[in-house]
Amino acid sequence: MRVVLVAARNPLNIGAAARAMSNFGFRRLRVVNPYEAGFREARSAVGASALLQSAEEYKTVAEAVADCTLVVGTTAVRHRELQHPLRRLEYGARLIRKQLGSSRVALLFGSEKFGLSNAALSHCHWLMRIPTCEENISMNLGQAVAVCLYELVRDGKAPRPAEDAKRATSVELERLTTTLLEVMRTSGYLTRRPIADVEERMRRLVRRLILPARDAVVWLGILRQAVWKLRSAKPQAG
Repeated sequence: MRVVLVAARNPLNIGAAARAMSNFGFRRLRVVNPYEAGFREARSAVGASALLQSAEEYKTVAEAVADCTLVVGTTAVRHRELQHPLRRLEYGARLIRKQLGSSRVALLFGSEKFGLSNAALSHCHWLMRIPTCEENISMNLGQAVAVCLYELVRDGKAPRPAEDAKRATSVELERLTTTLLEVMRTSGYLTRRPIADVEERMRRLVRRLILPARDAVVWLGILRQAVWKLRSAKPQAG
């Protein structure tokens, strides 16, 4: 399990998230563009200073989830129009526990003020929501991490991450997405049918396929061959 905090604004909240991870037996914390560079000294990480010190920093969500085969986002929903399946917390936790038996999972939390952006959400396979009341729908980041991790372990000890992933990892799916976009551009598809958010939409489409790693390799080979064929068919300038 990789807990990924995206653009967290308050170092105390990052420390509180690390403390919750330590409470429930999770060790892999990743942060993407934290607002405050000094988060590793947060006093709120009681009993979890070593975990906070070993947190991995990334510039993009894509890099942070590259080795994961399941990426789950969290959202308060509000008035947002979602493009992903939304799971109840207890059901989502069961799916995550099952997946951890065979592969790596990333659980994403957004900034305290804005949550996860649409671009960050496009890397997710599906989303979870903590059922808070409408009068005060947003939770503190550290509390949200604690609630989600508690749900993962409340029927026993924390799941053990798998050594080998059988499903395609996020980095493999990103290669597939990039090559699919290249096919669409080279073939002229996007010229005839412009799509404003094409990158995010294709990324979501590829993740909905839930591809095994070996199938991802096959599809990548097919698409690369299509790109080569399309380029070679174009008349040479001269």
